[in-house]
Amino acid sequence: MLLAGPLLAVPCPASAQALPPYAVVGDAIPEPLTSARGDAARGRALVVERSSTCILCHSGPFPEQKFQGDLAPSLAGSGRRWSEGQLRLRLVDASRLNAATIMPSYYRVDGLHRVGTLWRGKPILSAEQIEDIVAYLGSLRE
Repeated sequence: MLLAGPLLAVPCPASAQALPPYAVVGDAIPEPLTSARGDAARGRALVVERSSTCILCHSGPFPEQKFQGDLAPSLAGSGRRWSEGQLRLRLVDASRLNAATIMPSYYRVDGLHRVGTLWRGKPILSAEQIEDIVAYLGSLRE
């Protein structure tokens, strides 16, 4: 029996192609990872989808999600607290800011340990998905 339901924005391993280079400047990646601007609506869908893991640790302005995490800072006001570049680095590789963080490195493939076979050599999120989430989080000013 097939069940129909809404199409979810579930992250899956991005392609195993080489990741485009990016430059870390201070506490940020100031330049976007793609030439296309991120889409905030797609970014929001990724953030609120439980399998993305964002709301397992973070809470935020997501009234449709009854259970939200409290292990990490609230995402409310993210765009007021951090620049797009700072948000981008936190998503790409938060361990560059805090070596003891439990936040996954969503766009890093090297130097990782205990990585599942499906994920080896592949980022959790694509460059486009990172930019979509940056666009959404950057829009959260309150």
